[in-house]
Amino acid sequence: MQFQFHQDEAVKRTKTVSIKRHLFLIDPQNDFCDIAPTVLASQGITSRPALPVTGAHQDMLRLANWLGQIGSHLHAITTTLDSHHEFDIAHPAFWKKADGSAVSPFTVISKADFEAGVYQMALTGSRQRVSDYLAQLEAQNRYQLMVWPTHCVMGTWGHQVHFAVLKALEQWQHDSQQKLSWVSKGKNAWTEHYSAIQAEVPDPLDPDTQLNLDLIKQLDAADEIYVAGQASSHCVKASLEHLVEFLPSRQYSKIILLTDCMSAVTGFEKTAQAFLDNMQEKGLQLKTTTQIAKAWLAK
Repeated sequence: MQFQFHQDEAVKRTKTVSIKRHLFLIDPQNDFCDIAPTVLASQGITSRPALPVTGAHQDMLRLANWLGQIGSHLHAITTTLDSHHEFDIAHPAFWKKADGSAVSPFTVISKADFEAGVYQMALTGSRQRVSDYLAQLEAQNRYQLMVWPTHCVMGTWGHQVHFAVLKALEQWQHDSQQKLSWVSKGKNAWTEHYSAIQAEVPDPLDPDTQLNLDLIKQLDAADEIYVAGQASSHCVKASLEHLVEFLPSRQYSKIILLTDCMSAVTGFEKTAQAFLDNMQEKGLQLKTTTQIAKAWLAK
């Protein structure tokens, strides 16, 4: 799919936004996009995605084209960035096996295995902190600790926004004369932070891991909230579950999930589908960018 804008300049300059529409864009970053090596080579990029989600590259191209078509209909855009250190509780550098060997990506570490010494911290100290974390994490019955491939490390190519989406976001800012809102999550190396609303186990000493009331308020101020990003099985799922839990207005029908702009991590497709089904049952809408563009541009 070739990326290009289809924005009608006359429409763009004359249309006004009468309904406050807010795009909530979750982690549209290179490390999550299954961009083919040939595409990267054509841009002179030697890096490769660390945690590619099957379908994510095409998702982001669709999203970029949609923004090119209907950008003038959007009142605000908030973009979240998964932002990690190399040393992170969910990265291999944090862990080792009992024999001192490395822990492979996609290893699940339970509190029981940690207490039994099957998996150990690579550095000495803070054992009680990790044990308490695993206990709190498992008590929530949302996730067990997953050791992911090292990804979205701040300052790297993988941390950057997908090239087509970035260009579309830049164009939207230029045309609307508005700035984007950026939300970083994951800088605290001692807790997982799938959700843009709060970390899985908030750190009482770190406000960035706690409930993001400002973000919730900004989103709830919109008449319509459009959601896209990666991945539907993890960060999109976690963010929306928290948003639904804490949304002051309880007006769930104003949240629209752009189902053709999100994909699931391989092996978690059923998790993603269950999430979408659950959100729809709560009153959220599931639509595609094609459906939205057709409706808006017809007016």
